[in-house]
Amino acid sequence: MEVGRLKRRADFLRLARKGRRTAAKGLVLQSAPIPAGPESTDQTGNAMAIRIGFTASKKVGNAVRRNRAKRRLRALANDQLVRQAQPGHDYVLIARAATVERDFADLTDDLLHSLKRLKLLREGTA
Repeated sequence: MEVGRLKRRADFLRLARKGRRTAAKGLVLQSAPIPAGPESTDQTGNAMAIRIGFTASKKVGNAVRRNRAKRRLRALANDQLVRQAQPGHDYVLIARAATVERDFADLTDDLLHSLKRLKLLREGTA
């Protein structure tokens, strides 16, 4: 499955404005369908299955804590989101203050619960 990254501010704003969101203790998940266009394909012209973005505001803490929170969210996305999320959507994982201290198993549960609440958990998983 082809996985892309969301890096442009416009993509984050589109998900915040038009996407669906759910909050858990360790993270906030935003999602919206991937729009048609050149950004939705990789360099070879194949359609992206999912695109993922990460963010942590200053509410999470100083730069060290924000970077640690984003690293944990990236590991979570590589471990779970890629395998369990519905293809054809953009996802943004937003760190919360509890993201840094929360047990990784609990973060995984938060993500899976959020996917289930948004009805974006892939069929036959979890």
